[in-house]
Amino acid sequence: MTQTATLHRALARIKTAVPRPIRSLSTAALAPVLFSYNSGHFQSTLKGIAVSRRGEPIPWYSYPCIDFLRHRPFQDKTVLEFGGGQSTLWWARRAAKVVTLEGDRGWLGKLATKVPGNVELHHVTDIDRNACVEQAEEILRCRPELTYDVIIIDGLWRFEMIDIAVRRLANNGMIICDDADGYGFHQGFLGLELNRVDFYGHVPGGAFPHVTSIYFPSTSFAFSSNHRIPLAARQ
Repeated sequence: MTQTATLHRALARIKTAVPRPIRSLSTAALAPVLFSYNSGHFQSTLKGIAVSRRGEPIPWYSYPCIDFLRHRPFQDKTVLEFGGGQSTLWWARRAAKVVTLEGDRGWLGKLATKVPGNVELHHVTDIDRNACVEQAEEILRCRPELTYDVIIIDGLWRFEMIDIAVRRLANNGMIICDDADGYGFHQGFLGLELNRVDFYGHVPGGAFPHVTSIYFPSTSFAFSSNHRIPLAARQ
């Protein structure tokens, strides 16, 4: 935040001393560079994984959604993920408990070497939709948590996970759907009386914009107006 304020002050001084055409060209050239650096997009592109500018894991959601989530409190929240990865590590640092269901055994094995003790990893088949649903239901049936504060649909048979997610959602929770313009999300949530916000923007390492959507009841903790409006500075 201090670095950002310093940069703004420096740019303000330059702005008064430089002719407008040069300022406009400089802004056009500088803005995408600053975005790529500050967001971690540059780092993510080089490494081929989603990371912040400091190299820390971040979800492969759209950047506007990541920024929104980054300013919400999750310390006492439980998270259920359909599809794990960098997001699992990101949520593990913020939430009390993370339960992740993943279909790729190889990726699950790599993830198991990185996750802390508040993460539970479970393998479910993603080859057959019916078997995937049955295994997911069985795993969740055996867990002590009846509902989850945050549910992410970012893998497995995504359309089929909608029903499970809605039934397992806490009254004040939210469901995050990545690549929400596909997988039948719109049709799957119709008539379920949940609000929706779409977060359009680039994703880590991606060349084109994506959309990550959040479905939530009116009582969702994440959308309370009591939350302060954050300063527009990436951390």
